[in-house]
Amino acid sequence: MTVRHNPTVNKIEQCGATLIELIITIVIISVALTGLLSVVNLTTRHSADPMVQHQAIAIAESYLEEIMLLPITAENDASTADRSTFDNINDYNGLSDAQASDQNGDVIAGLENYSVVISINDETISSITMKVITITVSRSGTQDIVLTGYRADY
Repeated sequence: MTVRHNPTVNKIEQCGATLIELIITIVIISVALTGLLSVVNLTTRHSADPMVQHQAIAIAESYLEEIMLLPITAENDASTADRSTFDNINDYNGLSDAQASDQNGDVIAGLENYSVVISINDETISSITMKVITITVSRSGTQDIVLTGYRADY
């Protein structure tokens, strides 16, 4: 607190803040900082979500492209779960990779936490029988990504 003397009035004026004013100011600043820091915390916590989702989509797209490049046959003739020997779309039906891997079965570095499940079904659209390829990419703690592709035998 500062004390000033005002000679025109011959009165001593006191300038400054009281203890109650200081406490109220501290409480207001604390409430404002708590709200601001909670928003920053929420933003920081979820900042990796778009990257995780983009990785899952990229995995699903690569599996779908691999499958769509193969011909359609009537039945599943794969005797092993080795994707390098798959020669038609139906071979992928029921494939479940616990970790995202390439066509040779090698786990892709950095993508070990993603699992992939593939199902292939027949669906008739406008009297055309098509293969419906559904790829589900999962990672614990995030939402599953489901990508569906259609392939006609024309």
